[in-house]
Amino acid sequence: MEILGVGPLEFFFILIIALIVLGPKDMVKAGRTIGQFMRKVVTSPTWRAVNQTSNELRRLPNRLMREAGIEENLRQIKDATQSIAPPDLGSELGRWQKDISPWTTPPVENSDTAPIESPTGGEKPSANPESPTESELENPPG
Repeated sequence: MEILGVGPLEFFFILIIALIVLGPKDMVKAGRTIGQFMRKVVTSPTWRAVNQTSNELRRLPNRLMREAGIEENLRQIKDATQSIAPPDLGSELGRWQKDISPWTTPPVENSDTAPIESPTGGEKPSANPESPTESELENPPG
């Protein structure tokens, strides 16, 4: 149950904070004032108009569907598709997917595979051909 978007746990938390801030004597006075204000708000014609409008907006999609006859069409389409589709279509699709998956999935690179050796003596080729290799960095030319 929510009142103005505030649930029971949130309401309890607000009461505890009010008790701490106001104290027991002032809390009774504040509660009475808040209650009178809430009664004025809930019994006002503006509040009734807001509630009526929100209820109409909630019911609007269902009313439009009934007026347009969409519910019957949806039911007919659902019945037609169920009568056309074979009952074991799911197992057939699973089998086809399993048969096709080796051709549609990319190969997975294993971390167990050794890196490709370059013809320069076992060093990994650098990603940038202009960048120096590890041996060139250790022993610069000249």
